[in-house]
Amino acid sequence: MRDPQPHPAYAPHEILVAPARAYPELWRLLLGFAIITVVVLALNLVLLAAVTSFGSAELVSGFEDGASALALLVILSSFAFATLGVGLAVRQVQHRKLISVVGPPILTARQFWWVLRALVVLGALLFVLPPYDMGPPLEPNLPVFRWLLLLPLALVAVLIQVSAEEILFRGFLQQSLAARFRAPWIWMGVPSLIFAAGHYAPLAAGDNAILIAGWAFVFGLLSADITARAGTLGPAIAMHFANNVTALLIVSLPDGLGGLALYHLPFETSDTGILRQWLVVDFAVMIVSWLVARLALRR
Repeated sequence: MRDPQPHPAYAPHEILVAPARAYPELWRLLLGFAIITVVVLALNLVLLAAVTSFGSAELVSGFEDGASALALLVILSSFAFATLGVGLAVRQVQHRKLISVVGPPILTARQFWWVLRALVVLGALLFVLPPYDMGPPLEPNLPVFRWLLLLPLALVAVLIQVSAEEILFRGFLQQSLAARFRAPWIWMGVPSLIFAAGHYAPLAAGDNAILIAGWAFVFGLLSADITARAGTLGPAIAMHFANNVTALLIVSLPDGLGGLALYHLPFETSDTGILRQWLVVDFAVMIVSWLVARLALRR
């Protein structure tokens, strides 16, 4: 089989794919994914045992759904287990270092900052434009002073979480598939499907579950595209970070991962009325954010 030739717009992707190209066999991808799964499950079992045995009442009670601030900090930080698993997997099955999954450090950091800065400006513009509310009044969650005290730790925890997901999905999985298959629909689509499956929660979201999974699928595709255009994970991490800071730390849903938010929305994940209306808006904001990220990379 000939080595895949990248689409011209995706030529920078070769920076990330080249280290995996010497080991393109699918069994290596499957074995690597198995290693990651075992590491994540084993370390999470250890964490759960530690929390159950030694955790405070607040931590234990909120650990299942991230309803308390302390519990959500621990849950988000535990995504480091996935990063550790990817690092072990790529060393064992592809004989490369974790940094090769992320991209050249200086370029990654620069692209992360370029995109994040542009998305902060976009967020500020959206904040001052109508509509000026989300229907029913928002419900306060954390007191402002406590929220500000927790904010530095919360930002680090969110960065750990989004970086881990990008390293796994737009890193290891996307790069391993791109090393084996030429077609973008494979190396963009398969990780995005798995990413969407991880967001499918019918018990919590009810009839909205498929829409939320669809949102995650589109987000995965856009993140895959921006990664291939950039040649590092920096822009995808910045997009994911901006989204999750807004959704987890500023205004969150009250029935899942809402412990660190300043405000809660006045409806739940399963609400088929208001939530569906705002999912449409969220889709639009996601597309605009992706376009802004692409513009930010044209420096």
